[in-house]
Amino acid sequence: MLEIPIQNPEEIPVAASTLLTHCSSKRVFAFLGEMGSGKTTLIKSICQLLGVKEKALSPSFALVHEYHGDDLVYHLDLYRLNTLEEALAIGIEEYLASGNYCFIEWAERITSLLPQDAVIVHIEVTGENSRILKINGC
Repeated sequence: MLEIPIQNPEEIPVAASTLLTHCSSKRVFAFLGEMGSGKTTLIKSICQLLGVKEKALSPSFALVHEYHGDDLVYHLDLYRLNTLEEALAIGIEEYLASGNYCFIEWAERITSLLPQDAVIVHIEVTGENSRILKINGC
């Protein structure tokens, strides 16, 4: 397990870069953490590093946002899903099998659908502005 401490919001880009460097061959990233832990903020930083020019937003209402940078990036927020069938209905399997970057918030809702080689990023809140990223699968 790789652990990346974040002491303040200014360290998020460094943490995002470390994550991408250590997991450079991976494309599916599952982000777990309580509401407000920083999943969207971290994914925004990762998208910037991947050359995404448009502003990365939380796809809570749309469920999926597609971004174009150096590579195609899918940002999924599954918070509003209640069943695996709903995930299948939005085409989750196609996103996961696309070979493009897939950053999935609330991925615990689709655990059984995640590829075996998905990177699991658990964001643990350690203080008002501090976090620890606990990463498995790199």
